Amino acid sequence: MTNRHGTPIWYELQTTDAAGSKAFYDGVMGWTVGGPPESGMDYRMIGTADGGRVGGLMPLTAEMQAGGGKPGWLFYIGVDDVDATVQTIEANGGSVGFGPFDIPGAGRAALVADPGGNRFYIMRGSTPEVSDAWNRERVGRCSWNELEAPDQAAANAFYAAVFGWSYPDRMTMPGDMGDYVFVEANGETIGATMQRGMVGEPNGWQFYFRSTLDADAAATQVTTLGGTVQSGPMEVPGGDRIIVASDPLGVVFGVVGARQ
Repeated sequence: MTNRHGTPIWYELQTTDAAGSKAFYDGVMGWTVGGPPESGMDYRMIGTADGGRVGGLMPLTAEMQAGGGKPGWLFYIGVDDVDATVQTIEANGGSVGFGPFDIPGAGRAALVADPGGNRFYIMRGSTPEVSDAWNRERVGRCSWNELEAPDQAAANAFYAAVFGWSYPDRMTMPGDMGDYVFVEANGETIGATMQRGMVGEPNGWQFYFRSTLDADAAATQVTTLGGTVQSGPMEVPGGDRIIVASDPLGVVFGVVGARQ
């Protein structure tokens, strides 16, 4: 996957219950989470209804959990050079959790964090195909990447320095919530950043995936399969209807409903 520097290329669910996560997300999103490989690390591909892939599911081992691993969604951002980008991340107040490391047959990657402690991967793929794991319109893919940061201005400056992101537009939110600042990468709007509200509120990257179900049906499935609907269904600018939900392990994610 050799997408341009700064483009999201892969989404990863880390879980302590692989079977339960498969049942939940297959039911809510219309995905097909694969089984464990015959050999090597247990990493399971997340297939979309049209035969593509949006990411992977990684069961957290006891060792990973002892080292601080916990259920959650992470994304991979494509870069031109992993080692050089690691240096840029550290020079701009970020940190490196693991790597750089090579993934046989896939590329080179590192697990890093921004100055606010929000983790993500960087990766340079070794194969020529272009990832469409992020695609605003395509069913099964990630449609929106949203960062809630403890210091929005500092986060925006960090991602601009590391990935060349720009922030061409903003929307004022109600009350004292500040501005919802849109993120542009390589000429495309990929999401937005916002200031974290009250101290102690969750923050970090949240991902909105486009389901095969409409928003109302997805909300019903979330509840039926043991998750919780946090907000919605509701309409957002542009006409999409979404929900924000948490899976049975408490992992928060967004669903963009299929258009009718």
